[in-house]
Amino acid sequence: MAKRVAVIDIGSSSIRLAVYEKTSRFAFHLLNESKSRVRLSQNAYQNNNNLQEEAMQRTIDSLKDFLTIISSYKARKTLCVATSALREAPNKQEFILRVREELKLNIKVIDGQREAYLGGIACANLLPTQHNALSIDIGGGSTELALINDKNISKTLSINLGTIRIKELFLDSKNTDEAIAYIDSKLQMIDNLDVDTLVGVGGTFRAISTAILKNTKYPLHKIHAFSYKENELREFLVSVLDANEKELLSLGIRSDRFDIIKPGALILQRVLKKLLIKKIITSGVGVREGVFLSDLLRGSKDKFPTHYNTSMRYLLDAHVSEKKFANLLNSLAKKIFDLTHKHLGIDKKYRKDLAMAAKLYPSGGDVHFYSKNKHSYYLVQSALEYGVTHNQITLIATLCKYAKKKLPSSSHLQKYALLLPDTNTTNALSYLLSLSISLLVHRPRNIDFELVFCEGILKIKSSKNLCLSKEAVEKLEVIENLKTEF
Repeated sequence: MAKRVAVIDIGSSSIRLAVYEKTSRFAFHLLNESKSRVRLSQNAYQNNNNLQEEAMQRTIDSLKDFLTIISSYKARKTLCVATSALREAPNKQEFILRVREELKLNIKVIDGQREAYLGGIACANLLPTQHNALSIDIGGGSTELALINDKNISKTLSINLGTIRIKELFLDSKNTDEAIAYIDSKLQMIDNLDVDTLVGVGGTFRAISTAILKNTKYPLHKIHAFSYKENELREFLVSVLDANEKELLSLGIRSDRFDIIKPGALILQRVLKKLLIKKIITSGVGVREGVFLSDLLRGSKDKFPTHYNTSMRYLLDAHVSEKKFANLLNSLAKKIFDLTHKHLGIDKKYRKDLAMAAKLYPSGGDVHFYSKNKHSYYLVQSALEYGVTHNQITLIATLCKYAKKKLPSSSHLQKYALLLPDTNTTNALSYLLSLSISLLVHRPRNIDFELVFCEGILKIKSSKNLCLSKEAVEKLEVIENLKTEF
């Protein structure tokens, strides 16, 4: 696979571009993301689904700019897919030929099942593991759904329901009751689905979740994997549907979404009436990431290897030059955790988070040695994106921020109280990482000491003096029920 790959997604409302760069076999990061609100399907639904000249030209003009961006990054491969607007248009071949002749760009029109599958594999691979979940992507012309269990997609559905379609057919003429009847008739396809988690994909869902995130003063400014309860979404949808433009602004909806947010909210509201949803998860990924992953993982059944995290691997590839030391620190932190976690009352599930923090702690040093902790904290908070919960991101970032320093401050613990474990657990994990770093301050090639834990005392035994380690450990802010002894 090419090192740099561009993906263009031509939708009914917007066209989107993403340029990805691989850093190792399955690790990647985003170089560029661009969007143009071309409204390709504008006025099509009132004209037997035929694309209109003005909308086609707008789209071609934006695609020209996208190709300039792709060229600037020297991407070796461009994958271009089109969804509902083109697959339903009787005159789609006219548009496809014009793009091919004018831009030398080949468009692949994908059917609804494929679109649903691509969104599903993006969620399955790049969100924390979900069981009994349904992804939903409300586009301009259609809505795609996929059943997700672990990393498997068991069923896909594509329904001719979309924001622009509902707007132009019903809401522009204020036929809300007819819109509801139409939506409900289309949603009969999901009557027998038994799911408890709804994974929201696409611009409509992200706009709603972003507003909820801001209104609840959520402590982490990250929309991907943002999770909340069903009743919060249900109540917010009522507010959106009842709001005028001024009220939509106060709710946190951007003005460029005013005309399509209500049709999207109405579709979502009717979906929630049909399903017994308990939990909402917002996905920052969708069809574009699915297209990229289907190419990247084509020899792996569209799945990452077991226990593999692509964001973690990217951070290690790009920001940890001393990988041997990171691995050594990771091994030691896990060893100390295994010896002490029962005594300290730490749930075993936090072993993975401590191990990840140990590996990522050195990342900030590649930016600036004297502000290592600050940069490690920032890198984890911003770039540890995929496959982890917000709770994990916050904890791992916190451990990096306070490593080899004092225990987390009360103001920090208070700010992130919603996402961090209890204070005793957070402090204990922070101390274990700081202790691991201090014991390796002399940078040995291998762990050159033995650890024995008995009655609350961690004994460090070595044939060497370990004077630097002793000094470093003595400087740490200790926790009450754990002592060290050389």
